[in-house]
Amino acid sequence: MRATAAAALKGKWGGAVLTTFVYMAIGCVATGILGIIPGLNLIATLACIVMVAGFEVALLALLRNGEAVNVECLFDFFKESRLMGTVLLMSLYTFLWTLLFVIPGIIKGYAYAMTPYILKDNPNMKNNEAIELSMAMMNGFKWRLFCLQLSFIGWAFLCLFTLGIGYLWLVPYMQTSTAAFYEDVKAEFAAKAAA
Repeated sequence: MRATAAAALKGKWGGAVLTTFVYMAIGCVATGILGIIPGLNLIATLACIVMVAGFEVALLALLRNGEAVNVECLFDFFKESRLMGTVLLMSLYTFLWTLLFVIPGIIKGYAYAMTPYILKDNPNMKNNEAIELSMAMMNGFKWRLFCLQLSFIGWAFLCLFTLGIGYLWLVPYMQTSTAAFYEDVKAEFAAKAAA
């Protein structure tokens, strides 16, 4: 999956890195400045979550069709209430599970992880339907996604020595690898359903 992601990003790093930079800049400003104003911290955090979903789907398009990533993708999920609403609902569910204990929240976060991709592939799918399909697809695959993400820990550690600049490359690499993971899980899920 990492090799697939690296191949997809070859020659397309510019847009992915720029988009990551803009996202990080917006995230820092939103959570930093608005975070000091009571009530706006939550809004800033939710807006960042919606932007990440747009970025994830854009990297899926890059993986599938070689479409270059541009900054506008960060705002794609704000354009349609179904997309934005589902991502926010997914975040709410994860938060509520986290209130029980941290571990159930993390597990549910992995269960819901495919939701943005499912939404993009199924334009007529309703909010809970997409979340439920993600849970069904991730049944038995949560550990694999965890291991995939854990495999980047060395790179993440090295990025600290670049004062965080390395994350501009690492984030799109990780997100494109997750998109490749989605393609793999989707194919396996469809094969099981057809059997």
